Amino acid sequence: MSHSPASQAPAFRLLTAAEHATTLEADQATVGYLALNNEADPRELDLVGVQRIDLDFPKFTDGRAYSQAYLLRRRLGYQGELRATGDVLIDQLVQMARTGFDVAVLREGVDASDAQRQFDRFHAFYQGDAVHALPHFRDPEPEELSVQSERSAV
Repeated sequence: MSHSPASQAPAFRLLTAAEHATTLEADQATVGYLALNNEADPRELDLVGVQRIDLDFPKFTDGRAYSQAYLLRRRLGYQGELRATGDVLIDQLVQMARTGFDVAVLREGVDASDAQRQFDRFHAFYQGDAVHALPHFRDPEPEELSVQSERSAV
């Protein structure tokens, strides 16, 4: 069962291990698919035609997949799906979304509603990230937008 957090980018989804297995078989057969281990350097990849990349968390203390996701999104401009697999814990989900992941595969036995609560708890950030590069203070306020448009009309 997939969930789309309202407070995050609408493309972020949570998948069960069974859903991941089903989509893995289909994607391997039909779309450009890559599975990267933690030692792979994304800068050395040919990303032409690649629509999905699985980045592995072999254990929760190994955060190299965060760096890979950030490199793919910000430096290489990768627009396809980035999927977090492996030892994915619910307390890592918000950081995964902020570093550029679109999808996280939940471990067996993890309740999707518990995972969703992580996004509900942390719905805004002051700092920029891989998804939203500008820091919060640089975002124009709604009033500023209307004032700017009124000034430009004068």
